[in-house]
Amino acid sequence: MAKKQKYQLEFPINASPHFIYQFFVTPSGLSEWFADNVNSRGELFTFFWEGVDEESAKLLAKRQDERVRFKWSEDTEDDYFFEFKIQVDEITKDVSVIITDFAEPDEIESAKMLWENQFEELKHIIGA
Repeated sequence: MAKKQKYQLEFPINASPHFIYQFFVTPSGLSEWFADNVNSRGELFTFFWEGVDEESAKLLAKRQDERVRFKWSEDTEDDYFFEFKIQVDEITKDVSVIITDFAEPDEIESAKMLWENQFEELKHIIGA
């Protein structure tokens, strides 16, 4: 298996960091846009998608209104994770979400498209 490569996407969003953070850290928030259903037991989150087996991820880190980092249970490399980072421009106060993830080199473009579609769903849900 080829080594996964890190990539990042930045999405501007018209929402406060406190409001958007809830969509990244809570099962109910994540099930609004990221998966069909999400359950959590402590730091272990289980994601369900229609037609796909469930996938689990461990919550590695979180900082209120700033970032949330998960690691898929299937990833054996310690360096692999996916993260939602909320960034506020100091001058304009514009809010962006930076998504960091890892994918096989030949799957990066399709992974980016998946994130773009998911994030569009989030923007639609919150009216941003």
